[in-house]
Amino acid sequence: MTSSVLDQPIACTTAPALRQDSEKPVIRERGQREVFCGLTGIVWLHRKIQDAFFLVVGSRTCAHLIQSAAGVMIFAEPRFGTAIIDERDLAGLADMNEELDRVVTRLLQRRPDIKLLFLVGSCPSEVIKLDLSRAAQRLSRQYMPDVRILNNSGSGIEPTFTQGEDACLASLVPELPMEDADAPASLMIVGSLADVVEDQFRRLFEELGIGPVYFLPPRNSRSLPPVGPNTRYLLAQPFLGDTGRILEDRGAKRLSAPFPLGAEGTTRWLKAAAQAFAVDPEHFQKVVAPGQERARVAVDRQKKTLGGKSVFFFPDSQLEPPLARFLARELDMKLIEVGTPFLHRQHLEQELDLLPEGVQLSEGQDVEKQLDRCRDSNPDLIVCGLGLANPLEAEGRATKWSIELVFTPIQGFEQAGDLAELFARPLVRRTRLEV
Repeated sequence: MTSSVLDQPIACTTAPALRQDSEKPVIRERGQREVFCGLTGIVWLHRKIQDAFFLVVGSRTCAHLIQSAAGVMIFAEPRFGTAIIDERDLAGLADMNEELDRVVTRLLQRRPDIKLLFLVGSCPSEVIKLDLSRAAQRLSRQYMPDVRILNNSGSGIEPTFTQGEDACLASLVPELPMEDADAPASLMIVGSLADVVEDQFRRLFEELGIGPVYFLPPRNSRSLPPVGPNTRYLLAQPFLGDTGRILEDRGAKRLSAPFPLGAEGTTRWLKAAAQAFAVDPEHFQKVVAPGQERARVAVDRQKKTLGGKSVFFFPDSQLEPPLARFLARELDMKLIEVGTPFLHRQHLEQELDLLPEGVQLSEGQDVEKQLDRCRDSNPDLIVCGLGLANPLEAEGRATKWSIELVFTPIQGFEQAGDLAELFARPLVRRTRLEV
């Protein structure tokens, strides 16, 4: 058997202090950005929390964005809507809090299935200083215990669209029940995962003998996981900085690990939990070996297309460093630049350590400068947002939409091949068009 990255020693422990050797040179840019706003997070969150409703307090443009992004993905009555801020509201001719109360009352009367209501702020509501926090408190007093009402921001004033999920989960953490002081150690998986992926991970943790295991967000708001000093948590997504901080304020301890992308990332992520819960190493290897092998075989099918090819990441979702690690170490791709909207060095410490020496990292964005660097390097594949993809395709360049990598199931052993194929597909398509 040939050597692979999975044969190397794996060290995943409770979050350590940042080591100096994980410091890599970073281009920091603060200029024009090309990203979606945080409202986009509703696209996958409204499907995950099945008794929740997301009420965006915003403009008709906000409503159009949500309908366009999520409307094609639903085949039942949606769990999102928009309370429109119109000219009367902006001119001060109407009491916006009274208007909002009426909208919420009509919504809850019509939809008794709603048990958790998020009031989601937007650019317009935040610019005019509409206090949705106070509105949520006022409405909660009226509708609790039947309906829990929270608020979070989906504003485009924030750096990138994935912060919509971070804001949503951060608003949930204060609502989590307190874990009993004498409760056994528990594991919380933090970050939205497709149900099929969540079920796969739950089975693996059961086979490893790790438990109880909770997931945040839950599928039902009445099943909020407990949290306390005996809680250990693993991040399933790298863009949950505020959520992680508030969990730690409540006593939870983060397990440091790469993210569960590809065979290597998934192995190291599971290993972090196994070590924290004192799982026998031989038993661990026995449990994960079949998944590792299936992932290797599936990923290897795409090496013919991707091996040796160069890739350039524009900052979009904060998933860029773990995706780059996967492409470099499991598919032998060459990393030219790995851009990310925000580089959380503690959460990404192990990912950064696994990136090849000399890789160029960039944080933030000045889109014109980054476009110049991209064109000069002439990569085989560009990973970017939709706003940049079309003009780059018009130049004859192969692109991959970043947003697809957020709401597509890509975590875990069973999805490793699908993840590799997502990157191979633009190159295969281009080859077919050239014939």
